[in-house]
Amino acid sequence: MSKHFDLDLIRQMNSLKVGAGSLAVWGLGQMGVAVKTAGQKMVYIDPVLSNVVAETFPESAETFRRAFAAPVAAALVSNADVVMCTHDHLDHADPQTLREIAQASPRAVFIAPLWAASQLDEAGIPIERRIAPRVDQPLDVNGLRVWAVPAGHYDVEYDEKRGYRFLSYVLEADGVVFFHSGDTIIYPGYLERLKQLPKADIGLVAANGRDAFREAVGIVGNLLPEEAVQMARTLGWDVLLSGHNDLFEANTLPAGQMADALHRLNPRQKYHALQPGELYIYVR
Repeated sequence: MSKHFDLDLIRQMNSLKVGAGSLAVWGLGQMGVAVKTAGQKMVYIDPVLSNVVAETFPESAETFRRAFAAPVAAALVSNADVVMCTHDHLDHADPQTLREIAQASPRAVFIAPLWAASQLDEAGIPIERRIAPRVDQPLDVNGLRVWAVPAGHYDVEYDEKRGYRFLSYVLEADGVVFFHSGDTIIYPGYLERLKQLPKADIGLVAANGRDAFREAVGIVGNLLPEEAVQMARTLGWDVLLSGHNDLFEANTLPAGQMADALHRLNPRQKYHALQPGELYIYVR
């Protein structure tokens, strides 16, 4: 698979014609991806293209410095039709990135839970460009169909004014279905909820695990590799993509743990770990 950066990456996205029954996915790091559909729509999910976490928390800058440069500057993202954020944590809803994408892509619509309103406010995104999705109900936007599902990071947080704090997304576009877990663990009823929605062809999951030592310094974890593999098998996904395991070195697991889990639990599962700037093309 090819890797491109900055304007070269945007040119590749714009020039690529995605065929019927296909989906193009570019890695942006952490849980950030850019997705192009057969309808030639560009969707960005959880893009974090700045050093926002280290800059916001300078006392923890050593822990939260980026392990690699962003594959594209946010100000160059002029092709976004839809931008989606799964929750309000800065490594998923980055006001710096969102501001520059909103300016470079003036027609883009921003989908995010109301819990992330302050980040969108800081980014200067007007209310008319925002959508706060209702869970378990289809949302049609720019030729795409989107379902939001409550995620649990670790808790399924909810209040009456802002709804659910953490979301997973199911995106259906031109007959191909893409799942993005956001940050989550498998809480009771989560898989059953997802079984009621279109089955994903590709599932991107946060699989950097969790442990007491990271939790002791305030790092809330995600799926263990074994859980990610069993989730893909239970839900019948064609391809499993592993994410949230590269941006901050202190919050990763060795890549071999996913390979070991696949070998033990589902050795025929198709699997890929996207590198920043890498293009992955899925064909049904």
